[in-house]
Amino acid sequence: MTSAHTDTPHRPHLAPGAVEWPTWLLIAAIYGSWLAALAWYAQGSQGSALLALVVISAWYMSLQHELVHQHPTRRAWLNRALGLLPIAVWYPFDIYRRSHLTHHRDELLTYPDQDPESNYLDAADFARRSAPMRALLVAQRTALGRFVITPAFAIFHLLWPLRHASYWRSPKLRWSWVQHLALLVLMLWAIQGATGMSPWTYVLCVGYPSLGLAIMRSFYEHRPAALPAHRIVVNEAAWPWRLLYLNNNYHAVHHAQPNLPWYAIPKAYWAQRDAIVAGTGGFLVPGYGDLFVRHALSPIDHPAQATRLATTPAPAAVSDTT
Repeated sequence: MTSAHTDTPHRPHLAPGAVEWPTWLLIAAIYGSWLAALAWYAQGSQGSALLALVVISAWYMSLQHELVHQHPTRRAWLNRALGLLPIAVWYPFDIYRRSHLTHHRDELLTYPDQDPESNYLDAADFARRSAPMRALLVAQRTALGRFVITPAFAIFHLLWPLRHASYWRSPKLRWSWVQHLALLVLMLWAIQGATGMSPWTYVLCVGYPSLGLAIMRSFYEHRPAALPAHRIVVNEAAWPWRLLYLNNNYHAVHHAQPNLPWYAIPKAYWAQRDAIVAGTGGFLVPGYGDLFVRHALSPIDHPAQATRLATTPAPAAVSDTT
């Protein structure tokens, strides 16, 4: 498996100077459909337009994931610029980038406090929580809870460190938040002026549910297992989900080849399907619909898990250069 700190600009699947036209077309489609949905809202179709904006904003978060992994160009500053606009509201691009690359330390996948995208807690930590909090943590392991409750937890964990003075001593963190908040204010002001949509409507009716839709992808994306490769899922989702999540449902392929662009992942998967599934220890999900039907209200597993090895590897350094 490839770790974040070895995720280099070298992309052997592309010829030198090749242009990633599918990704450029994707960028145009996402920005264009977002503007079209805002125009639709201004014309009075508010309910339908808001629903469209939720889907488009979740799609935009999938695009930001591609931008983090050096698509569509080898120019980090350009990829960053393409993902700075806070269409999805919550995460400054640079902070998401650093967190996600930390997640790609496969040897630490699912480890609480070391994998920033872990869904699990150590059993002792879970036991120390209050009864209402334990109930909420268990509810998050249902599909409905993942959509409704988990965004609140994600936003809380994003914003809670901001209360510490030490957090603001980092010039990079200060600049990330200043830039993000300035763009967010300007964006919401422009949307209100052009469409009449209030900032609170966009934040609560677009930003919150779009985050829920985006993180449904990772509802059962990783599981505790002794071998890192066995912790990473393959989800053979239907095409609408594959398009929304840009084929990241084939998650084992993405972790094995993090520089592989979204449009090349299905071919890579189906060319070696049996070997890839075997490499995950059989961690195969037949689609998101299967998860929703079986686990809408039934937890898929328990949040308290013995995820760590007896000797936990020391955290690796992750570059935060942009």
